[in-house]
This record gives sequence, C-alpha cells and structure tokens, in this order.
Amino acid sequence: MIVWLSLNVIKHRRVNKISVGDGGNEVLEVSMAAQSNAVEYIPITLLLLFALELNNANVFLIHAFGILLLLGRVLHARGLLIGNLRLRVRGMQLTLYTMLGLAAVNFIYLPYDRMISF
Repeated sequence: MIVWLSLNVIKHRRVNKISVGDGGNEVLEVSMAAQSNAVEYIPITLLLLFALELNNANVFLIHAFGILLLLGRVLHARGLLIGNLRLRVRGMQLTLYTMLGLAAVNFIYLPYDRMISF
C-alpha cells in the first residue's frame, strides 16, 4: 500500500514537473498527505500485530486484525485521494480502533508466567 501511494506521488511529480515539495499543486499535496499518513500509521500497527503473533495469539484473531488494518487504510487512502470525507473518516476510525484493539489484546496474551518468575 505504501508503494502504491508512493508511486501515486511520483506520478504527480512527473506530470507536474515538481521535484521538491508540492509546488502549490493541490493534487500532489493530497497525494503526499495520503502517503505520509500511511507511513505514520501502518508501521506501528504492524508492530502491534507482530507482537500479538509473538504472544501466541489465535491465528484467526491475528488475521482479523490484519484485515481490519488493511480495510481501514484502503478506505482512508481512497477517501483522501477522491475527496470523500466520509470514507476518510471511516478509514481512520477503523485504523484507530484496530490499533487500540491490538494494544488491549496484546495485554491479554502477554506471557505473564515468563515475565514474573520468582
């Protein structure tokens, strides 16, 4: 997804011959915003997903959170790129709920017996 968003930025840079910044081009500015937002949220959520796997959570739970992350990010990016605020908000909500859910479920699956040994 980040590659797709990056290629979108590159495409708009080439078409508009803008090498640095957005050059005042609104389409390029929106493309850059979509890319930077993905770069801000995807890595930390993937780390939370990885932690859940390391904590030996149920594989279906891991996949469910992964699907929610993907859906949230796609909705947000599409909403931002086509100017649909409703899609953008739904995508952001889904992403944030996924992050919060992953954080909470990771606490449930923590290996407490290995953390506290006397």
